[in-house]
Amino acid sequence: QVRLVESGGGFVQAGGSLRLSCAASGRTFSSYAMGWFRQAPGKEREFVAAITGNTYYADSVKGRFIISRDNAENTVYLQMNSLKPEDTAVYYCAAGRTAWIKTTTGYNYWGQGTQVTVSS
Repeated sequence: QVRLVESGGGFVQAGGSLRLSCAASGRTFSSYAMGWFRQAPGKEREFVAAITGNTYYADSVKGRFIISRDNAENTVYLQMNSLKPEDTAVYYCAAGRTAWIKTTTGYNYWGQGTQVTVSS
């Protein structure tokens, strides 16, 4: 069992930055693929970024967002730069042992989400 707790969301103006954190419980954190997804009102949850030994990004955030992990601290981060109003969503952290890292079905554990709001 893995418990995930996100933090770092908030309100920011367009062009600004935020860093999301996801703290994980459990002693096998390093063996999990970690992902960030987001869900805007009325839309489906969508892939944002993932990290295994490599990093993966949605085209919409490539070059602006950076995913990283600290296995010693059981934490994964999402640095979000040059934020746009269309980045507004609830952001979710997820953990899984999967090759399907860009799909929600590839993950077994989810956090509760943190709201990110970007004003124009």
